[in-house]
Amino acid sequence: MSLRRESLQLFVDAASLAFDQFAKAPEARRSVRQFFAALERPGAPRAGNGSRLPVCDHLDLALAVDTSYASLTRLIETFKGIEPMLEWRRRTKYDHTASDNFVEGHANAMIIGPGGLEERNDLWFGVTLMAPHVRYPDHSHAPEEVYLVLSKGEFQQGDGEWFSPGVGGSFYNVPGIKHAMRSVDTPLFAFWVLLAERPH
Repeated sequence: MSLRRESLQLFVDAASLAFDQFAKAPEARRSVRQFFAALERPGAPRAGNGSRLPVCDHLDLALAVDTSYASLTRLIETFKGIEPMLEWRRRTKYDHTASDNFVEGHANAMIIGPGGLEERNDLWFGVTLMAPHVRYPDHSHAPEEVYLVLSKGEFQQGDGEWFSPGVGGSFYNVPGIKHAMRSVDTPLFAFWVLLAERPH
């Protein structure tokens, strides 16, 4: 059995508490419970160092969240403990729905999942960072997804209106739904969890 490094376990514990506190919808709560139950079994640790992209210059501002919620403060602090090990990457598939500054203005990092600090295929735990005034392209995927947002920013599901979850906002994406996000005058920063394989 693999052992999880302490800094990552501290982050997982903080994330479990934060998602449990802010994921309100019944389907989101079910998904989050299944997700973190699966995380009780560590994956195979990834060797090597992390890497940043230029947009990561916005991280300090994105993480300077003024929150009265101890769970979010703890989540941010434990994320800072693992961030130097993350490999930040650009999304390579996008279309005309993305803003012109999208390529240089965004980065994603897989925390646990394919290419993450723990390599596994049954779930994905990631984070997205975007510079101000960037629109992420419309995209969809088979797994259901729960977001936990730690910044200002706007999101869209299907052809619905754009909405602003705010700091601590959480929402659920049903399997296969088209969705997108865009930053406003400050960086956008959000965590997302997906169960790639639904428990039977």
